[in-house]
Amino acid sequence: MFMSEFLFVYGSLRADSGSPMAQMLAEVAVYQGHAVMSGRLYEVAGYPGAVESADPAETVHGELYRIVDPSVLLAILDQYEECSAEFAAPQEYIRKRLTVRLAGGSLLRAWCYVYQWEVEGLQRIVSGDYLGYR
Repeated sequence: MFMSEFLFVYGSLRADSGSPMAQMLAEVAVYQGHAVMSGRLYEVAGYPGAVESADPAETVHGELYRIVDPSVLLAILDQYEECSAEFAAPQEYIRKRLTVRLAGGSLLRAWCYVYQWEVEGLQRIVSGDYLGYR
C-alpha cells in the first residue's frame, strides 16, 4: 500500500505569503489545512526559522500539504532551502520528519525544514505565526 508523504510549511511556502514558491507548491501539492508543530519560531533575516521544542505549549503555525510526487518536489525544495548535498555544511536548514497536529487534533508525520543555526540574538516570534508577524 502506498503511504502518502506530507509537508508542513510555516514561512515563505505558505499560501498567503505571496512568494512564487508558495504558488508552485499550491500547484503541485494538495492543501490539507492548518497545522502546528511543537517548536519556536524566529525572525532570521526577512524569513523565518523554526526550531523544535519539547514543550507542547510552544507551537509554530503553518500549513500541511500532501505531496503528489515526493522525489521531484522535495528535490526542488531542498534547493530552495539550500539544504541539498551541494550546499556547504553546516546548512541553515535540514529537512526532517516531525509530528504535526491538524486543526481537528489528529497527529501525523510530515516533512519540515527546520532551522539549524544558532538562534541566540534572533527575534523570537512568540505567536508562532510568521504571516501574522510580518
